[in-house]
Amino acid sequence: MIFKRVGDGRPYPGHGLTSRAWAAIPPSQVRLDQLVTTKDTLQLVALLDEDSTFYGDLFAHVVQWRGELYLEDGLHRALRAALQQRNVLHARIHTVDDGAVGS
Repeated sequence: MIFKRVGDGRPYPGHGLTSRAWAAIPPSQVRLDQLVTTKDTLQLVALLDEDSTFYGDLFAHVVQWRGELYLEDGLHRALRAALQQRNVLHARIHTVDDGAVGS
């Protein structure tokens, strides 16, 4: 099993982080088998495109909520890591509190 669970949607409250706010979070390693995906499909072109991070963040975005780690952005990076037989992913992890205001 690659991921802890394959989800469909974001069960956590909106966090409203901008690209700049995500970039301010230092990346850390997270195990793939601890991640719950927020998407159940992937566009193959995103997986195969070597320049897929040219305009985006180099690191996946993970939201920690209620003890779970949700892969919000970077499913293609996580699958690439799995295909390369790596079990960790470098990601920016943002913790959302239950009282967070949605956006």
